[in-house]
Amino acid sequence: MMKKFLGIVLGLCLTFTTALAANFPQDFQNYLKKNISNIDIRFDGMIICPDGAIYLPLYPASMKKPEKIEVAETYPKNTPLNKRPDVIVFNNDYVLMKLIPTNDGKKTVMKFDKPPIVVKTGLLPQDMLVPKGLIIPENIKGIVGNLNIELSPEVDIKVKPNSLLSARTSDSNRNYKKLSNTATVGQLKDKSLYMVSAYTKNISVINGEQLRAEYALAQSSTPIDAKITKDNKFLLVTSYDSTLVNVISLADDRIIKQLDLTYQGGEILMDYNNNKAYITCPSASVIYILDINKMALTKRIKVNGMCEKPVIYNNTLVYLDKLSDTIWSVELDGNYQLKNFGKFPNISKILYENNAIFLSSRTKNRVAVLNYKTKQLMTEFDVVEKPVDMILRNGLLYVLGAGKNEIQIFDTKEFEPLGTIKISNDGFSTKFCPVPDSSLVLVSDTKISRYTVFDTDKNRIIKMNSTELPINDIVVGKKIKKLN
Repeated sequence: MMKKFLGIVLGLCLTFTTALAANFPQDFQNYLKKNISNIDIRFDGMIICPDGAIYLPLYPASMKKPEKIEVAETYPKNTPLNKRPDVIVFNNDYVLMKLIPTNDGKKTVMKFDKPPIVVKTGLLPQDMLVPKGLIIPENIKGIVGNLNIELSPEVDIKVKPNSLLSARTSDSNRNYKKLSNTATVGQLKDKSLYMVSAYTKNISVINGEQLRAEYALAQSSTPIDAKITKDNKFLLVTSYDSTLVNVISLADDRIIKQLDLTYQGGEILMDYNNNKAYITCPSASVIYILDINKMALTKRIKVNGMCEKPVIYNNTLVYLDKLSDTIWSVELDGNYQLKNFGKFPNISKILYENNAIFLSSRTKNRVAVLNYKTKQLMTEFDVVEKPVDMILRNGLLYVLGAGKNEIQIFDTKEFEPLGTIKISNDGFSTKFCPVPDSSLVLVSDTKISRYTVFDTDKNRIIKMNSTELPINDIVVGKKIKKLN
């Protein structure tokens, strides 16, 4: 039995003041969610109604604790909540102020001749991203506190599609054209595709199956990884030469928050079941835990080696130490115990499901399967040339081979090959990119400007779609309503 190591968990120092972090009392949150259907209370305190109305909360100087939360007053008077009053005052002294558009395209809040005392003494959340173009009436400017109303980015990260193209892009890639298969893919109709390419720092945003990007999200350096939250509202991005994780609000295409990891971030692993993300810092041998609800880093786990290719299943994280080619696991039960599974060279992908760890070797063109509990090798078998990615669907293992642009299918009982599907004679297939709530995966290509739509129910290629640039990764999310 190999020796077990204990991961070191370092708590992050968190400092709170009354309105520093946007944490409403639970009874107040419950009241809002019950009385304003489908309300979105964003982690920085902004409140977004399903019809697009936006409210800014004011924290009281001294919070009351009534037995039952109720509306104390509205402006205009006696306006029901479903009619979206300009100002709502509650009996715990919290206040909601609705954003009102001005004639010149800016935003403001209701102007009082004599502001109520709860408004004058209230305070906006001090970590809130200030809405672009916000104007605060002079007689209630005290609500700003230490917030800088000029916090809006000087340069909007939403840029024109032609900003995608870089000097490295060849003419042949610029002159893209629609491929022969004109059939539409229904599962992509309500989706937005966020495309990461080595040819640009920007993340292109594709509407469904459109050929051209609708726009791009400008980044200061080339992205390493990008992941979308379960509610499709935020995109998390790590980048080269940066210690920051950009949190992009997809409702208004702005960097709403930046999380400093101290060291350059790496891959982002989403745990949708627990609404968490795990962010690696390979150079520091650290994995951060991000609470998606609060959009705050809550723990820092010290691990062995340079963590790469992490996967999560059943509250256990498995990763590769790049320096030693060693496979490790971290049990996420609070003790963060590490287990060593031995050395496996040139690992291109890790999968973990149902007590089995799948490891693909890019140079040996083989897949090894380990038993998680016993740490013993269950089987090993040959696969397509240069396996770069794998997925598990419906009891089948799909292996993506970049050498000859193929998808090979295996059953997961006997690990026998069931067939191989040719993608094309050119290009360099790179990654399986799942389409949520469907049987589809998109296959990215880092050599040819296109992606392939593959159906794992029918085990066949549906079509190929052209792109403006060769693509490393595609993040697929549902379209959401824009705030602006």
